[in-house]
Amino acid sequence: MSYIVLRGNWCNIIVLNVHAATKEESCDSKDTFCEEVEQVFYHFPKYHMNIVLGDFNAKVEGENIFKLIIGNESLHQDSNENGVRIVNFATSKNLVNNSMIFLHRNVHKYTWTTHDGKTHNLIDHILMDRRWYSSILNVRSVGGVDCNADHYLMVAKVRERLPVNKQGAQKFDV
Repeated sequence: MSYIVLRGNWCNIIVLNVHAATKEESCDSKDTFCEEVEQVFYHFPKYHMNIVLGDFNAKVEGENIFKLIIGNESLHQDSNENGVRIVNFATSKNLVNNSMIFLHRNVHKYTWTTHDGKTHNLIDHILMDRRWYSSILNVRSVGGVDCNADHYLMVAKVRERLPVNKQGAQKFDV
């Protein structure tokens, strides 16, 4: 688990990167991981743009009851144990799962594939505070990036202006 704070004009952007336990690990280690994420997230100021992203190893079903939290664009028919945990975490912290909100072809949704290429899953997620929901312009996975991993690169377009640096360089959109 790691995080970075990016200074912005209107607010700071805090990005927390996590890597959750796999389904083979015990429930105790999964509970410990969730508690650690909650403790770190609790210390972030509420007025900043807080983003939690990474490999949650969570398959989340697109149930009607959770559409406000997870969106309509799930790849899975059933949630796994980590999927239930991520929905509970997002609900308790008023977060939105932005990785399943935007309409894309399935090839741009899945973030992990088996080595034989037959099974595709959406297990990497981007969670963001509902207050900053409109700042996310798009989220999708990008295949073909050579990073020697079985995960695909996940790209999110976020709208927030960063301040001018001391040398007078231009402002950049994040």
